Amino acid sequence: MNQPLARRAAIKQLMIGLGGGMMSGVSFAQGPRDSSSPEKSPSITGVPHNGLKPFDDLMTSFVGQHRVPGAALAVTRGSKLVYARGFGFADVEAKRPVQPDSRFRIASISKPLTAVGVMQLIGQGKFKLEDRVFEVLPAGEWLPEKYDERLRSITIRQLLQHTGGWDRDKSFDPITRPRDVARVAKKPLPVNASDVARYALTLPLDFDPGTRYAYSNIDYLLLGRLIELASGLPYERYVKEKVLAPVGVTRMQLGRVWQDELAEGEVRYYDSKQRNGPAVNGMKLGEQVPFVYGAENFEGYEAHGGWIASTIDLVRFASALDNPTTSKLLQRETMAAMWSRPEGPPGHEADGKPKAAFYGCGWNVRPVGNDGRANVWHGGLIAGTSTLLVRRHDGLNWAVLFNTDRNSEDKVLSGLIDPLIHQAADAVKVWPKRDLFR
Repeated sequence: MNQPLARRAAIKQLMIGLGGGMMSGVSFAQGPRDSSSPEKSPSITGVPHNGLKPFDDLMTSFVGQHRVPGAALAVTRGSKLVYARGFGFADVEAKRPVQPDSRFRIASISKPLTAVGVMQLIGQGKFKLEDRVFEVLPAGEWLPEKYDERLRSITIRQLLQHTGGWDRDKSFDPITRPRDVARVAKKPLPVNASDVARYALTLPLDFDPGTRYAYSNIDYLLLGRLIELASGLPYERYVKEKVLAPVGVTRMQLGRVWQDELAEGEVRYYDSKQRNGPAVNGMKLGEQVPFVYGAENFEGYEAHGGWIASTIDLVRFASALDNPTTSKLLQRETMAAMWSRPEGPPGHEADGKPKAAFYGCGWNVRPVGNDGRANVWHGGLIAGTSTLLVRRHDGLNWAVLFNTDRNSEDKVLSGLIDPLIHQAADAVKVWPKRDLFR
């Protein structure tokens, strides 16, 4: 990459989407991370290729250096799958290796899926980017008796661009308060995505909608409700049938929270902080359980962070956006709108100069040159999971998934590996002509 790698990494750490957060009642287990410490030379699965050795070298080194239990990487070039390999263990205790098609919780990479679904419905004329959210969602059904009047001014574009008015750093993230959600909803735990969104609407906004960027999971829970209203389908079914199936992705689904309910081929998760907390749903409600299996409201993450996928699934989805003319997902105009620069402060510096990178509609965007090309990406982070999906301006797409979140120095894995994958891609001299999709 032309930009300094350190600067890119710093920006990425800032902009990466976090799917969850701390909850009250969480305890921290002490002691060494024996259960999540892989062997020095992690196992490798998938079809090798000598020309793509820079990726092998990077992943084996990274997994060993940062004591990552398991990881997977897939790369496409020109919409062809040229690389797909697994590293380390999907299940450390059982010594089950990560396979190229192992499924992981993808956390906030769920947001691009939701964004594409919304942009499809805009392309169909179901609603417009500038429509006010609570003129599409019936205000009488959604707005509580007492609410911040600024809610009525929020537009669909603002939800997509994280400028709706919620700032979890200034107040808190409502997704981390399932007990408060249940109290306001006047129902027992567990709570679902709609419950969380309705709870957020009882809170004051942190800033005037549209005036600045602040990453918000609530924005995307509301977008999930818009998808359901406009399509007449449940959110998960819509995404499966209209976003994923048309491009051949059949194994993605919303994940389940309990370890004994993990999907076929799904990895186990290793929280870097080994946290425990009271269960927020199921038969173990209130009991102390691992944070990754029941102490966070994972199944309520849905449209902002609830999907599971393999790296192969993700790059197949990403490569379906390679050609605006032939894409099965979006029209050229709606695809361009998805990656367009926000007006005002969200897309510009204080002096009016365009920001080097910004958040478009569901994706981080970094323009490259003056011909419309850009690097677009999204990361994800929840307990036991760190993820990254990149669409590069030169026709390369890649996805990397980990079944833990941070290293021993508390550094987010996706932020650490981001510049290194660019380096590995640049080190490839001759790309294979094969297409592993076939």
